[in-house]
Amino acid sequence: MRQEGLRGASTPYELIDFSDPETIQECKTMSDADIGGFSRVSLDHVTHTATEPAHARFHGTISIDLPPNRPQIQRTGYAAWRNRDRPATLFGRSLWDIDPYTYLALKIKSDGRKYFVNVQTESIVPTDLHQHRLYARRPGEWETVLINWNDFVRTNHGVVINPQAEMLRQRVRSVGIGLIDRVPGQFDLVVGKIWATNDAADGKVGEETTAGAGCSQTATVEK
Repeated sequence: MRQEGLRGASTPYELIDFSDPETIQECKTMSDADIGGFSRVSLDHVTHTATEPAHARFHGTISIDLPPNRPQIQRTGYAAWRNRDRPATLFGRSLWDIDPYTYLALKIKSDGRKYFVNVQTESIVPTDLHQHRLYARRPGEWETVLINWNDFVRTNHGVVINPQAEMLRQRVRSVGIGLIDRVPGQFDLVVGKIWATNDAADGKVGEETTAGAGCSQTATVEK
């Protein structure tokens, strides 16, 4: 992952690049297993081959079984990953400034399940997340998905916040992906890299999320 630096808005801005195997160490996984559930999650680096670029494999098994003897836990069945907080600088916390860019771009190969992209900023409310559905049009094939930064929906603990507040684009703390469809069974999403861009030709622009649709549960994982 690159540190902030001088750049022009015409140049794509790399956020996470899984061609470097060390990038995996800069990320963390989360699931309902953290609260006693039975879902399992892994984020592994896969080296390049003659037919595949190097990438990260986000995979595991979703379970909706509730932990015994913990009646306060009423909902399970989720898994996620995000980048860890980056090392602080002399000027404070190291954050991304994506304000000059229109889109978040993700190079992925999906299994077709209901994934969400999660963006966390250095906001007044630390548990806020900005979320958008990761729409894959060609499951099983590599594709680049673009999401307009304006289309992200602000949530807190699975609830859409109204009125919506504009994302603090100058202070982005983390980017990650979560699975919240609560369908028991295996999942497998491949991610090559994530970057900010102004070039719509980089890929297909994702469909705009209907406010509140599918935004439950992801925000409950550890951040």
